[in-house]
Amino acid sequence: QLGWKFYDADDYHSPENKRKMAEGIPLNDEDRIPWLCALHDILRREDTSRQDAILACSALKKMYRQVLVSGASAIESNRPEQAGENAALKILFVHLDGPMDIIAGRLEKRRGHFMPPELLKSQFDTLEPPSAPENFITVSIEKSLPEIVLEIERAISQG
Repeated sequence: QLGWKFYDADDYHSPENKRKMAEGIPLNDEDRIPWLCALHDILRREDTSRQDAILACSALKKMYRQVLVSGASAIESNRPEQAGENAALKILFVHLDGPMDIIAGRLEKRRGHFMPPELLKSQFDTLEPPSAPENFITVSIEKSLPEIVLEIERAISQG
């Protein structure tokens, strides 16, 4: 609808990560960091090309979101990026929030995906919802899809 490129982060998991999840083994930080760095590189490339993009991603922890914004330097250092070639990306995080039972019902209907619904609890256990000073909005998944899209579009248009 916005004319932006769309990326599904699940498409960029390593075969090892997909295998672990398919076997019902939750991913840990060591599994996720290289994946998040690759996603940061995609977002950086789009930003360099002045192309807006949407990335659907389960960036469950604050540190994961920092990696998406700043790349590997978010892990190597706790200091914010300085302006210049490797300046932090401007990202609006959309936290789609809702009860576990609704999400579980949706996962049960999903077919052909490597992550089994049994891993949902581990994702809720890992979740660190966004908070200030992160650039985010929280949108309820209990709203209709058109309402969710409208809320996200409004936040984007407000900068």
